[in-house]
Amino acid sequence: MKNFFALLLAGMIGGAATIGGAKYLENKEQPESTVQQDAVPKQVSSIYAGPQVPFDFVEAASKSLDAVVHIKAAESNMQAYQRAREQRRYDPWGFFMDNTPIKGSGSGVIISKDGYIVTNNHVVDFADKLEVTLHDNRTYKGYKVGTLPESDLAVIKIEADNLVPIVYGNSDDVKVGEWVLAVGNPFDLTSTVTAGIVSAKGRDLQIGSEEQTKKKDYIQTDAAVNPGNSGGALVNVKGELIGINTAIASPTGTYAGYAFAIPVNIMKPIIESIIKNKQNYLPTPTLGIQAANVEDISAQAKEDYGITAKTGVVLLELFDGGSAQYAGLLPNDVISRINSKQVRNISDLKSILTNSKLNDVLMIDVNRNGTYKQVKVKLRE
Repeated sequence: MKNFFALLLAGMIGGAATIGGAKYLENKEQPESTVQQDAVPKQVSSIYAGPQVPFDFVEAASKSLDAVVHIKAAESNMQAYQRAREQRRYDPWGFFMDNTPIKGSGSGVIISKDGYIVTNNHVVDFADKLEVTLHDNRTYKGYKVGTLPESDLAVIKIEADNLVPIVYGNSDDVKVGEWVLAVGNPFDLTSTVTAGIVSAKGRDLQIGSEEQTKKKDYIQTDAAVNPGNSGGALVNVKGELIGINTAIASPTGTYAGYAFAIPVNIMKPIIESIIKNKQNYLPTPTLGIQAANVEDISAQAKEDYGITAKTGVVLLELFDGGSAQYAGLLPNDVISRINSKQVRNISDLKSILTNSKLNDVLMIDVNRNGTYKQVKVKLRE
């Protein structure tokens, strides 16, 4: 009996050893690891010209939108009339030219808390009426400070405080392939942001007049830019201004993949000079008249129109809604004095108006068919 149990125990031990050895050899034949853990994708950062490209452009857009404005530019009826009159003087076909006021729109960039705004000259050059709308929909009347047509830059001003000016970047540091945003108001769609990359630097560009062919060093981008974007901001991914969107190259007049901006480093000294040298941004008041020196009127015309004065300024035409018409002055009136100052010619008249302000009230002495009258005139735009 003892021998039976001894043999049984020895068999069990031997079987266990055999099974264990087989399992061991089986495991040795398998690869060291056949189980894969769930893969965790690694985040890869793309770097362009220094700053890390964000997952979106929300921060860059939020920093620049408040500093970009919508500009509506228009001629007044009086300026349109004067333009047509000049065209007729030098063009034999000028009589048929349209004197309908020109209108347009574009964008601008706030550069100071007290309301200085940079834009393109071609956005405002034809206009004497400017309306500026901020990102928060506040609207102001704008005035030209000065322009530099050959650089297609202009500075305008609104009467506002505590505005949010753009932060300047360094256009010399911009690199081809860098992400940029174009911020503006294409087709009057206010506060529009488009993204692209810098396609090239130092582009020569011909726009309009021969003088403008000399302009160089444009930043070329493929961010979508359309009519109305002119004067708006080209910013980097940090929301810093690197250029003023100025032109597109297109066979159709709309975006075709090629847009150009004036680099901020070229822009800054120009606009600083404009602001420094032309601080009087308020418009010169006007009487709203077409006039001539009495001395330049022929004797026959004087007789025909009852002009008896020897010197002064004779009113040839009065523009609708102008200061003179509104106050009751009439064609053929001869201005002889303003606020007791003698007016012998147009030069004297201009000198008085230059030293006057909007809404000033002038006491004007006129000779009307040999009778002297005094008319109170409030200066309007």
